[in-house]
Amino acid sequence: MSAASSPLEQTKLPDATGRFGQYGGIYVPETLMTALEELTKAYELARDDAGFQKELRHHLKEFAGRPTELYFAERLTEHCGGAKIYFKREDLLHTGAHKINNAIGQALLAKRMGKKRIIAETGAGQHGVATAAVCAKFGFDCTIYMGAVDMERQSLNVFRMRLMGAKVVGVDAGQKTLKDAVNEAMRDWVTNVRDTHYILGTAYGAHPYPMMVRDFHRVIGQEARAQILAREGRLPDELVACVGGGSNAIGLFFEFLSEPNIKMTGVEAGGRGIARGEHAARFAGGRLGVLQGCKTYVLQDDDGQIEPTHSVSAGLDYAAVGPEHAFYRENGRIDFAYATDEEVLETFKLCSRLEGIIPALESTHAIVHGLKRAKALSKDKIVLVNLSGRGDKDVQQVQKMISA
Repeated sequence: MSAASSPLEQTKLPDATGRFGQYGGIYVPETLMTALEELTKAYELARDDAGFQKELRHHLKEFAGRPTELYFAERLTEHCGGAKIYFKREDLLHTGAHKINNAIGQALLAKRMGKKRIIAETGAGQHGVATAAVCAKFGFDCTIYMGAVDMERQSLNVFRMRLMGAKVVGVDAGQKTLKDAVNEAMRDWVTNVRDTHYILGTAYGAHPYPMMVRDFHRVIGQEARAQILAREGRLPDELVACVGGGSNAIGLFFEFLSEPNIKMTGVEAGGRGIARGEHAARFAGGRLGVLQGCKTYVLQDDDGQIEPTHSVSAGLDYAAVGPEHAFYRENGRIDFAYATDEEVLETFKLCSRLEGIIPALESTHAIVHGLKRAKALSKDKIVLVNLSGRGDKDVQQVQKMISA
């Protein structure tokens, strides 16, 4: 790694244009530029405002339930026979996943900007549920866009959103999954930009979203760092997190970037295998392109058309990856792997049976790789896995797959 891209320098990114090296930027219709400029200014002021940060901490504690616990997965550790396995328990948060961190932060920003209406996209439904919850809490009108396929496999979350007063709009275009939900949310925002804020749910899209979402999730890594030092007296040897857009992963990884001896791995969706249309592993089958607001690694054909994706987990079933992840991969700071649907389903059952914890299918991708690394390492090593969400939403889907 060159001196210019040392870990300490990397943490200053993005630059003023929203770029992480060649990745990121702002690729949106002209009609959204004013809204993005307004959002950037509002966020920069809020980030340095002690009152805003105090209010954010208050809601993260009393509404979301922070700090979350660091959990020693003793039986999985025994099963692997190698390194100690710890889980950062984001699944314990209100609404069931890390998504609430960002939803609260952006809702407070929307209130600060005087917006009356919130829109969002969702895949697995956890971001939609978190957005519906904060809209109910703060009194926003709320519309959530969700692919029709995802609505079917995450019907419980659809009901939860509607129960909290959100309007859930099914998207029947394209593959009827997350990419198509984002498209519809952006169309809505273009039309209603004056009174509407778009709570984008991951570290993706046009600047300032990748930076802003990362910052709202940094609390994950800040807590994990303090907790593992208190528990073990040292930092972990490896960090593992699943990566769709990449918000839970960058939230964990960011606080450890300046620790060169800590290996970090983001785990993508390997689906049914690395063949066109069968997976969502952008670094295994994608290339540089522009999609939905930024430049990053995208699954696309030779003509630049977005390829179909597949994953057992709706939250990872997306054709692009967050630009900051692409940057750190290029610079060798973060490695990436993938887990297949078959591996994920087996590990979903294993974790449930050995630890009494039912993980989200998204998070299970990280557990798959975490177990592989624990088996390969000696018993004096530590692997910390971000358990980004709980699997209540996935139980009916998995039940159908196992019984089929």
